[in-house]
Amino acid sequence: MLDSAHALTRLRTRAVVVARRVEDIIDLNHTGLVVATIFFAWSVTPSLVPRDWLFQGLITGLNAAIGYGVGCILQWAFRRWIRPRIPLETPPEWVRYLVKVGIVVACMAVAAYMLVLSADWQREITTLMGMEGTTRAAYLRTGGLSFAVGALVVAGYRTLREAVRFLARLLSRWVKVPPALAPALGVLLLTVLIVTLFNGVATRAFFAVANSAFSVRNDKMTDFAVQPVKPERSGSPASLAKWETLGSEGRWFVSHGPDPVLISAVTGKPAREPIRVYVGLKSATQDMREEDMAVAELERTGAFDRKVLVLATTTGTGWVNGEAAAALEYMWGGDTAIVASQYSYLPSVLSFLADREKVAANGRTMFDAVYRAWSQRPAEHRPKLLVYGESLGSQGSESAFDGLADLRSKVDGALWVGPPNSNHLWRQFVQRRDLGTREVDPIYADGLVVRFAATAADLNKPSPEWRKPRIAYLQHPSDPIVWWSSDLIFSQPDWLSEPRGADVSPQMRWWPFVTFWQVVADLTNAQGVSDGHGHRYGSLVLDGWAAVAAPPDWTPELGERIRTQIELAEAYERAVK
Repeated sequence: MLDSAHALTRLRTRAVVVARRVEDIIDLNHTGLVVATIFFAWSVTPSLVPRDWLFQGLITGLNAAIGYGVGCILQWAFRRWIRPRIPLETPPEWVRYLVKVGIVVACMAVAAYMLVLSADWQREITTLMGMEGTTRAAYLRTGGLSFAVGALVVAGYRTLREAVRFLARLLSRWVKVPPALAPALGVLLLTVLIVTLFNGVATRAFFAVANSAFSVRNDKMTDFAVQPVKPERSGSPASLAKWETLGSEGRWFVSHGPDPVLISAVTGKPAREPIRVYVGLKSATQDMREEDMAVAELERTGAFDRKVLVLATTTGTGWVNGEAAAALEYMWGGDTAIVASQYSYLPSVLSFLADREKVAANGRTMFDAVYRAWSQRPAEHRPKLLVYGESLGSQGSESAFDGLADLRSKVDGALWVGPPNSNHLWRQFVQRRDLGTREVDPIYADGLVVRFAATAADLNKPSPEWRKPRIAYLQHPSDPIVWWSSDLIFSQPDWLSEPRGADVSPQMRWWPFVTFWQVVADLTNAQGVSDGHGHRYGSLVLDGWAAVAAPPDWTPELGERIRTQIELAEAYERAVK
């Protein structure tokens, strides 16, 4: 019996020693763990677009790490300023260990429960969007991934903490800074170093490297983009803008699209060769700027003698929506000219961070140049002038105009798709919407001039009267590009205080900071949904053009034939690009 009791005591002592060593190594802050669990729970609540377990795990891990840091700060503040003023006895060691184990078990249980709820919420969102949902078992993998991501982030923070302590020791030893001030000064120096690095050197280096990397992609040739031979296209032998200077997106734009034979087959009427003008970043010369070359190309191709002239402002890489371009060309029997230009090598997300001034400047200079040349023609002999932009392109397109009066005085119609929340005209119209209308589907001035639509039916609301020139915005309630704003950090937006949009989960709630971060994460997955949701507008652009600038012989039957054709072309582009 004595031997058994002695062995049990030795085992218990050894277990305590091992537990202490493990605790010292992990150095787990239990207050931080509780707050991390709260942040974990927030991060798996519904957002605008559905997430698979992998994407959710990455986002949740980062969220939990942020929460852990907040908890550590709260505990430090409690011990520093509150605990000394509270006369509490220190509980026995076994009680402290029991509480710690209880906290860990409770946090794990809460995380597991929230993951089960999250799987249900994700299925609800995918159902609203007509997509296949996830399973509870599959979504539980999010927990393991988020733990790994969170642990890596915390480890990175601890590395920085050791760097601060190292700096403090150096300051105390070599600069003779008082030991009490050395840690604070170390934090200050490290913060200044990091901020300076990321605001200056690192930021410039990052965008320089990114620009260089994407410029390589921009130069990439594909077998599916063949140099055009017809003079109506930029990049052809007759063109001022040489084929190799158009960039990857520009070469695709000018080498695809319907020809007169295909247009006639769809419409049953004679057709012309559509004009597509494109100027790449490398197309300009010492004697000719981009906007001057674009106008020269329009002159060369006879674009000002067509029925419709469209100035399409591109996204970051120079992309033009092929469905939007082809839809208009089919509608008008090819008697069209579309001009676009590239202003960046970067994708839209990076361009939004680095090139917003550039897209605005490009939008203004390109429109002013085209408008100048267009307005010199007699009014009865010049084409309809339309403007188009999608996503960041809509922001550049809007930048050409001071306000609604300026816009209406210069163009014959505007179609803007998935506009970012920072678009200045869009914000004016939405903020001044008619009383009683929702932010997700606003009505501005009874819809007499400007209309907002998530579906084709919305373009006919609120009344049949829609004065020309017409301005249309296509925007989905679930499009994070439309609804993301820094205002989400501190204030609840109307679109989350009003009844939700048709494809937004009614379970989505606003939380300070949390919703901002949730929608930031949604930005990276805005197109990972089915057409008609998120940032996927599909053939709705055809309905937008039909509402803004339909030809005299337009019929719904013709529209459906065109829709079928442009959807086939879009499927082909997605398959080969």
